[in-house]
Amino acid sequence: MMRFSRKKIAIIGAGNTGSTIALQIMEKRIGDIVLVDTPGKEDSTKGKALDLLQASQVLRSNSDVVGTSNYMEIVDADIVVITAGIARKPGMDRNDLIEFNAKVIKEVSKNIKKYAPNSFVIVLTNPVDVMTYICLKETNFSKERVIGQSGILDTARFNTFVAKELNVSIEDVHGMVLGGHGDEMVPLIQYSNVAGIPLGKLISQEKINEIIERTKHGGAEIVSLLGEGSAYYAPASSIVEMIETIYHDKRKLIPTITYLNGEYDLYDICMGVPTIVGGNGIESIVELMLNDKEKDMLNYSANLVKKNNLFSPS
Repeated sequence: MMRFSRKKIAIIGAGNTGSTIALQIMEKRIGDIVLVDTPGKEDSTKGKALDLLQASQVLRSNSDVVGTSNYMEIVDADIVVITAGIARKPGMDRNDLIEFNAKVIKEVSKNIKKYAPNSFVIVLTNPVDVMTYICLKETNFSKERVIGQSGILDTARFNTFVAKELNVSIEDVHGMVLGGHGDEMVPLIQYSNVAGIPLGKLISQEKINEIIERTKHGGAEIVSLLGEGSAYYAPASSIVEMIETIYHDKRKLIPTITYLNGEYDLYDICMGVPTIVGGNGIESIVELMLNDKEKDMLNYSANLVKKNNLFSPS
């Protein structure tokens, strides 16, 4: 009898975010999992993998889970998720992480290119716009296959605060956030609604501005409260949504970080924009009509991202 192989997802970085992604993949029965971390953390990584594997019966999941520090284990992975790198501490912003995390992403990207050359890559490591660009250049993969995650997360935070303000179901709130991750995000209020009703008809501009500011600093707020480490439940859920969207060829319109070369009049940069995501990764980029204020914000965001782009080919 022919055995149909399951999808294989490699997760580089087995910390809080990576292990939460693995758990959700098991819960959703998406595929097999390889957790990869540094040699110094191999025992811990294997322990987490074994713990997850022993949960498979309770979760009714047939996903296999392997923990390792050997990149050879990611051979033939369908999707590789990069969460590796250092996380923020209270008082830091994402750009404080650039120099260290750039080195990590370059090394990880080389191994992905070597062992999983046909994979889709989803980047989460901060500052994610810059890290996505580095990964794209280092792997030399097509731009459709290297995707940064921030738009789903920023939009989720924005939508959550709107739903709480209006005391309505989160399912009815539809926002759109573009641009760089965090302080450089560009909220598109004209394209945001609650069950089809424009947001401006339901919330005052003053309150919208407060929600925007809280969304911009949503990650920092969590870092401050945790005291050590950064957000991982919401980022992990956002990553898993992207994985499902690709695997099931959903062709969903979602904001992701992708390579721009003329779209929105931006060139040679990875930034968050609306995209159609499906079985081929980034199927297309959706260019929305922006008002002058939104254009200025997007250009400002792009300038900050480019300023922080330290990529130099190896």
